[in-house]
Amino acid sequence: MSSMTREEHLAWCKRRALEYIDRGEIVEGLRSMMSDMEKHPETSCPMLHRMTVGLMAIGELDTVGRARRHIEGYR
Repeated sequence: MSSMTREEHLAWCKRRALEYIDRGEIVEGLRSMMSDMEKHPETSCPMLHRMTVGLMAIGELDTVGRARRHIEGYR
């Protein structure tokens, strides 16, 4: 994956995660996003992953709409 630019990799991560989200598989989509982000040196961000896990734990990403907005918000 590191042969992609940061922007290409981020778009790939989002597409994969949103496929899960659109099927209603929210946790799988969020996990996919976090895992895939780690596969490129310019998108790896442990702090962002901890924030995502925290938001999941308090129920802030418990709907398709909320999870979609969260994924789409990655820059």
